[in-house]
Amino acid sequence: MSTPGKVENRETFLKHLTEKLGRKEMRQNVQLPEWEAQPQYKILKDASPEELVEVFKAAAAKINTPVLETTISDLPSTLKEAIVQLNGKSVATWADPRFDDYNLKQALEEFSLHTWDSYSAEKNIIETRDADVGITFSDYTLAESATVVLTTSPEKGRSVSLLPESFIALVPKSTIVPRLTQVTDKIDEEIKNGSEVSSCIKFISGPSNSADIELSFVTGVHGPVHAAYIIINDC
Repeated sequence: MSTPGKVENRETFLKHLTEKLGRKEMRQNVQLPEWEAQPQYKILKDASPEELVEVFKAAAAKINTPVLETTISDLPSTLKEAIVQLNGKSVATWADPRFDDYNLKQALEEFSLHTWDSYSAEKNIIETRDADVGITFSDYTLAESATVVLTTSPEKGRSVSLLPESFIALVPKSTIVPRLTQVTDKIDEEIKNGSEVSSCIKFISGPSNSADIELSFVTGVHGPVHAAYIIINDC
């Protein structure tokens, strides 16, 4: 049985790749170069949490994603208001302890609610597909592009943010970082510390948009038609 997050058959794969490239042996202990200029760390480097929120809101406006701000105590009523604004009558969520931590269960039970069940794969897909609104927490959040980052697990199915017509991301203010650079550093640090890392990490920036076909802009081709963010002032 494979171990979640563990890289398997690495040497076999690299040996096969080396042979196909016509090389005689694999290079060992390759060291990453230390680049003299690293502008990715300078962007929004000294921004305060409040400034990052403003950057996030400005970026969200460009991708047609409304942003609500609320406190922890007012979150249940704010979330209920957001669901109603999206004409939601049925809701799908992760089996995420944060829904209990933020006292959201009672507010969500006012709607037809499906909570992701790690033991019922087929039922999850059907219930989530038929839900009006999918709701998840953002694990990391990029201010620069108004992107929410979702890590998945058996309790946190990726379908919740993909299949319903509308999607709401709950964004703890403490998760907001300047840009992709900080998130990849965090994930890299987790790997180095031996932590189990999600096999699927999704970066979502507003509703699904596409202009692939004849440059005609269409919303909702590959995912939700509508998206909304709720920033929770937790810090």
